[in-house]
Amino acid sequence: MRSLQRNGRLGGHFVSGHIDGTGKIVRWERAGPDYVLQITAPPEVMRYLVFKGSVAVDGISLTVAKIEGTKVTAAIIPHTVKMTNLKSLKLGDPINLEVDMVAKYVEKMMRGESASSAITLERLVREGF
Repeated sequence: MRSLQRNGRLGGHFVSGHIDGTGKIVRWERAGPDYVLQITAPPEVMRYLVFKGSVAVDGISLTVAKIEGTKVTAAIIPHTVKMTNLKSLKLGDPINLEVDMVAKYVEKMMRGESASSAITLERLVREGF
């Protein structure tokens, strides 16, 4: 995958394709012209979810419309269903979940943890950067 170019459009939320947890579909139905998807999510995912925030469900970025306990609901427009694998989902299906990367970085910084990396300023200078 190519990196974001400085003149590129920035939208959506930051995900990397790495799964943070798995959930299950507990509601999946049409609601007027749109769709409603409700999933269960484990605590390690729920801690990062907020109303009107984002969650990636099987790699598809969705907006959180409601949170109730361990259940997360997303309202989905027909175009998203048509253009993704959401149309093949069924009640009870397991799904992969990923939360916004920024939330995980903020949490780590708030705990005062430092990044662990072999890359240092001294090493970069030594390597000619």
